[in-house]
Amino acid sequence: MSHTATVAGIPVDTRHWIGGRRVASASGATFTDHSPIDGAALAEVSRGGAEEADAAVAAAKAAFPGWAATGPAERARILHAIADGVEKRLEELAQIETLDNGALLRSHRRGVMPRVAHNFRFFADWLTNELSHPDFDTNTRRNHVSWDPAGPCVLITPWNAPLMMESWKVAPALAAGNTVVLKPAEWSPLTASLLADIAHRAGLPAGVLNLVQGYGAEAGRPLVEHPDVRRISFTGSVPTARHIAAAAAANLTPTSLELGGKSPLLVLADADLALAVELAVEQYDNAGQVCLAGTRLLVHESVAAEFTRRFVERANALVQGDPRDPATDIGPTIHPRQLERVDGFVRRAIAAGGTAVIGGSPRHDLGDLYYRPTLLTGLPQDAEAVQEEIFGPVLTLQTFASDDEAVALANGTRFGLAATVVTGDRKHADLVTGRLVAGTVWVNCFYVRDLRAPFGGSRQSGAGREGGTWSFDFYCDIKNTVTAQEAGWTRHG
Repeated sequence: MSHTATVAGIPVDTRHWIGGRRVASASGATFTDHSPIDGAALAEVSRGGAEEADAAVAAAKAAFPGWAATGPAERARILHAIADGVEKRLEELAQIETLDNGALLRSHRRGVMPRVAHNFRFFADWLTNELSHPDFDTNTRRNHVSWDPAGPCVLITPWNAPLMMESWKVAPALAAGNTVVLKPAEWSPLTASLLADIAHRAGLPAGVLNLVQGYGAEAGRPLVEHPDVRRISFTGSVPTARHIAAAAAANLTPTSLELGGKSPLLVLADADLALAVELAVEQYDNAGQVCLAGTRLLVHESVAAEFTRRFVERANALVQGDPRDPATDIGPTIHPRQLERVDGFVRRAIAAGGTAVIGGSPRHDLGDLYYRPTLLTGLPQDAEAVQEEIFGPVLTLQTFASDDEAVALANGTRFGLAATVVTGDRKHADLVTGRLVAGTVWVNCFYVRDLRAPFGGSRQSGAGREGGTWSFDFYCDIKNTVTAQEAGWTRHG
């Protein structure tokens, strides 16, 4: 069996990357990766398990002392070289990831892949320019704070934004001096394989970055249970996070968990409705498969009718189809199980008395995995579709009469990942945002992430923060060295 697939005319080696070389699964097992665009088989991918997990962690452990001892300037140079490699292969990465996960090709070209390169450059520069605190004195003692590499890290990433999420985790972990075992999602595994090639060509030493492909439980469980793993970073679902947290607890392995969301988008009475509608329609990006999406539209009752009229008109103008077509606004869902999940939520919401103002069903004329942009109204706060993350092109709309009611609705789920507020009054914005439970709150904008800022969720949307110094705080063992300044020295110099 060939281990190289040709995807969009580009060769992709789909074996694991362990210890600086390509490795097939010991069992010989593979799984088929399908494109959500048309269901076509893209590649046979190595299906890893405990043996591959053990080998990858062993390789990371063996490579750790050398990489940790590598100076910040050299680490930063290699990270910049990885960014260069991403930029050189930007079109290939964009083409393959669009085929693999169904997100818009124009978004991959203009936004996602350039951001992947930026992520590596940012953490390289942060390492050399920003990661320092001045020494400080306590009486006659000098305190010196250092960030020491923690050791092998397991990074588990989701299918909806594969390479973007991988770069958000891999770049700071490597910059901090750690070694990495990356486990990408089995529904969109291909660009992770290309990242391993790019890193190797950039001069990253063998064993510093390892890649284990495979199904979540089969490949993921032995990784998170491994006693030699020093950090676990996971982005994905709440149920999976519970298993990871339990496994990590046995070894007291620190974890960073960025989980689901059911984020509100609040349209206050003084909002610019044209802006509010554009921001609301933007929540359909990537067919609604965005953890940060403001899927709960909360609109002041005084503007609800006009907002809804404008929203329906704008949403109905969206073009759904092949994500490779520049005219397309919404592509497919990722997998048959995901479409079934989305449709189940909508059907149950309608059966419970909700109304699909737009959408409400699949578009089989386009293919097996396309779901119409949907807006549900008439649902109470405790309705399943209001409370649970659907992860598809489905929004709900509720109205409120006061700020108190808006905040109660916004905070009235078990999640707390993000929120968006649309208002024409800065003081009003401050009053409302200060009361929202969310890791990130956007005012009159959406999906703006500065890597200097902390990122993560509250409640069941996660634990921990990454970004800027927060990433290094997680990926390092922080040490304070206290030195007597005036006593005990027998030699100077």
